[in-house]
Amino acid sequence: MYVDKVLIPTKVARSGMTIRKFFAECSRANTPGLPYCNDEGKIVGRVTLKNVLKNTWLPDYLVAMARVLGEQLSNVQDIEENAKETCDGPIDPYVQKPHLSVTPGSSAVKALALMEQSDTSYIYVVDEGRYLGVVTIHSLADKLARYDKKARKS
Repeated sequence: MYVDKVLIPTKVARSGMTIRKFFAECSRANTPGLPYCNDEGKIVGRVTLKNVLKNTWLPDYLVAMARVLGEQLSNVQDIEENAKETCDGPIDPYVQKPHLSVTPGSSAVKALALMEQSDTSYIYVVDEGRYLGVVTIHSLADKLARYDKKARKS
């Protein structure tokens, strides 16, 4: 099986994209992040849900105290209180280094091995510098779950 059979097409993140639009695209495509492209369409970084959420709504002191936090944190600002303002902001401050990629002709096993080696659950599919989509462990597992042994024999 090749990655072009399990890739999920997504939009790319660009300078000025709002956090709201980024969240919406990641939710629509069920992917943890998007490649960040420059004006020429070259992937120059990535933006991840985890990084945006951690750096926007999760102060380090809360992470350090996570196991002892109570169920209700009345003294901590609620995420919903600042979501509108924050979600209208740009994703640019949250861009990280570029992510792993494979070509559309790469085997799914290679993609999975690279994901495991890098302790990640997704990998970009890029053909001659052009972003095609993302393969996630979920998209791969979904394809494998639907794989019909009888269809393979014919």
